[in-house]
Amino acid sequence: MTNSVSPFIFEGLPVRGFLVQMKDTWTEILSRRRSNPETGEYPKPVRALLGEMTAAAVLLQSNIKFDGALILQIWGDGPLKVAVVEVQPDLRVRATAKVIGEVSEDMLLSQMINQHHGGRCSITYDPQSRRPGQQPYQGVVPLENDDGTSYERLSDILEHYMRRSEQLDTTMVLGADDVNCAGLLIQRMPIKGQDNLGGEQMEFEADALDQNEDYKRISILTASLSTHELLNLSSDKILHRLYWEEKLALHGSDGSQQLSPHFGCTCSRARVGAMIQNLGIEEAQSILSEREDIEVSCDFCGANYKFDAVDTAQLFKSSDPQPPSPNVLQ
Repeated sequence: MTNSVSPFIFEGLPVRGFLVQMKDTWTEILSRRRSNPETGEYPKPVRALLGEMTAAAVLLQSNIKFDGALILQIWGDGPLKVAVVEVQPDLRVRATAKVIGEVSEDMLLSQMINQHHGGRCSITYDPQSRRPGQQPYQGVVPLENDDGTSYERLSDILEHYMRRSEQLDTTMVLGADDVNCAGLLIQRMPIKGQDNLGGEQMEFEADALDQNEDYKRISILTASLSTHELLNLSSDKILHRLYWEEKLALHGSDGSQQLSPHFGCTCSRARVGAMIQNLGIEEAQSILSEREDIEVSCDFCGANYKFDAVDTAQLFKSSDPQPPSPNVLQ
C-alpha cells in the first residue's frame, strides 16, 4: 500500500464509491510531528483520529472534485482542542492537531473532544477563485446524535454530516495505525434520470433518504469490512471480498490517470508576512521590543519563519496588506 484513490460505481445502480489507501503520505505527516522538538508525537488516540480524518478528507475531496481546498476540522472542549486536515484539488494533503492536556491510550473520542457536549465537526469548501468578500462555504454539526448521545466514531459523525448538510445517504469505513490510513466511502447518487456511468438511462425510484434498497444492501456489505482488512488488504482484494456479486466499474480501468494523495504544505514566508501585516505595526513592534525577531512555526509541516526588525519594517512599507492566512496555526 502506498498512496492511491480508487473510484468505482455499481453499474445500473444509483451508488458510487471511493477507496483511499495511504502509507507514504500518512507516515510523513507523523514523522514531521515526531521530529518537532517542541511537541513530540501525538498520543495514540489522536494519531488514530487524525489518520481517519486524513483518509476521510481525501475521500470527500475526490468525491466532489472541488476546485479549491476542502478542510475537515473537529474542535471541542477536551484535551484535544482541534484537529484539522486540508486537501487541495490535486490531493496535496496536510494535517495537524493541537493537544492541551493529557490523552490516555484508551481515551474515547468523546472524552478527547466532547466532554461537555461542546464538540463540533465542520467541512469547509474554500474555492481557489474566491471573489473579494466571498466567504468559503462551511457546514457544521455537533459530535452527537439527536438523542444527545456522543458519537465515538468519526465515520458516524461524517455520515450524520452528509445526511444533515448534504441530504445524501453515505456509508464510511475508516481506519488508521502508525503506518497506514485508509477509508472506504459508499454514497447514493441523488440525481434521477441520469446515466450512472453504466451505459443505461434509468429513472431511479425511492430517491429519498433511507429509501433505496440497492443502496441499503451495498451499505450492509460495506459495513462488514474490518479495520484490519481495510489497512492490510489491497484495493482489488477489498472490493472483490465485499462486492463479488455486484457489477463494478472501476474508474481508471481504461488507462486514464488518477490523482494520488501526497503530502504538501501551502505555508510560505509571504503568507506569514501577510499574517504579521494584519497584526498591525504596533503589535509587531511590541513583539520585537521583547525579542530579536517575530518567529512563527507552521503546525502542519514544521517550517520555521523569522522576521527581524528590518524584515518587519519592510512588510509595513507595503500599502497593500493581504488578508490573514488560515494556513499557519498559532
